[in-house]
Amino acid sequence: MIWYRVLEAASAQLAQAGVASPAVDARALAEHVCGTLPLPSEQPTAQQRARFTELVNRRAQREPLQHIIGTMWFRYLTLKSRPGGFIVRPETEIVVEAGLKELHALGKPEPVVVDLCTGSGAIALAIATEYVGARVFGVELDDAAFALAQENNAVYGSVVALVHGDARQAFPELIGSVDLVITNPPYVRFDEDLSPEVRQDPARALFGGGDDGLDLPRELVARAYHLLRPGGILIMEHGDDQGPALRAAASGYSGVYTGQDLTGRDRFLRAVKEA
Repeated sequence: MIWYRVLEAASAQLAQAGVASPAVDARALAEHVCGTLPLPSEQPTAQQRARFTELVNRRAQREPLQHIIGTMWFRYLTLKSRPGGFIVRPETEIVVEAGLKELHALGKPEPVVVDLCTGSGAIALAIATEYVGARVFGVELDDAAFALAQENNAVYGSVVALVHGDARQAFPELIGSVDLVITNPPYVRFDEDLSPEVRQDPARALFGGGDDGLDLPRELVARAYHLLRPGGILIMEHGDDQGPALRAAASGYSGVYTGQDLTGRDRFLRAVKEA
């Protein structure tokens, strides 16, 4: 059987299992098995076919694709992924874009940037590699996630200063000097309906606490205020129904508004510490 038929069957199996992007995932698994995306007219070897079938079956059980292949992509980065580390998602790329826009408007050659709850290090690494000269710091409390962030950071030359600790207390030495605080904190409600793949992210990386999921984000809004210099900016990702609550939490800031993602949904808080 040629790869075209193999991929067709795998896509149907994944679709039946409820996978959101069955054809894309099937191709990614085939590329992982072969080392490159096979031509549709090629015939897989027996070893390739067996390995591919094994991986498709795992994906059909709703194991995240990123965990199966050990890789996730974010903007221009190729990052390691494994259980215990939060899987970064496309909407967070818009949050990074918002942060970079603020840095370019600021125009400083060496701005100070802090990523609170850095997880795999994706946001911090994107900023550090796309805004050359930025001094980027990241903090992560979870042991497994911090180890993953260290590995990803090493791949890109350790361009981020990583700290293992609590984002609510991190970087006392930077208080009043940070140009940009950017964060994708835990903000999911405990009762929220989540896909099986998202449920495999660490609970600490998902749930923000409280009835609305915003206990920790509100604390980080306050922490960011202390870290920022006068005129410094906070960019915080949130759920599409959490904009009003976080704007209220940022009442001590100026220039407060909610930014949207590419689908038009509310996606991030932007706030400025008054000069």
